[in-house]
Amino acid sequence: MASNTPSSTTSSRVSAFREALASRVVVADGAMGTMLQAQDPSMEDFEQLEGCNEILNLTRPDIVRSVHEEYFAVGVDCVETNTFGANFAALAEYDIAERVFELSQAGAAIAREVADEFTASTGQQRFVLGS
Repeated sequence: MASNTPSSTTSSRVSAFREALASRVVVADGAMGTMLQAQDPSMEDFEQLEGCNEILNLTRPDIVRSVHEEYFAVGVDCVETNTFGANFAALAEYDIAERVFELSQAGAAIAREVADEFTASTGQQRFVLGS
């Protein structure tokens, strides 16, 4: 059974985030949906669910990853997960409400992986904000 106790890594990230918020301006990313659409995903990428950006977490994680990378490359501190519409009400409109956890988990994993890579390469802690 999974523990609800945060890991030491998570705890240290939370502490670093609080410290950053208390001591400086923390910059977050911008329009995820606009950036995704600019990469011109196909209807196949959307699994025929036009406009369901969250499905790209599974079908085109490379696109989602590239958006996070672009934001971190220009110096933002935080990126949001590609999960804005990963809720029961929004996904029910596409008849995939049962996939909320799967899509949310995939979106968070992509963002966390990219943030960790940028933290390791720059030495500056990067953060992920759930959306």
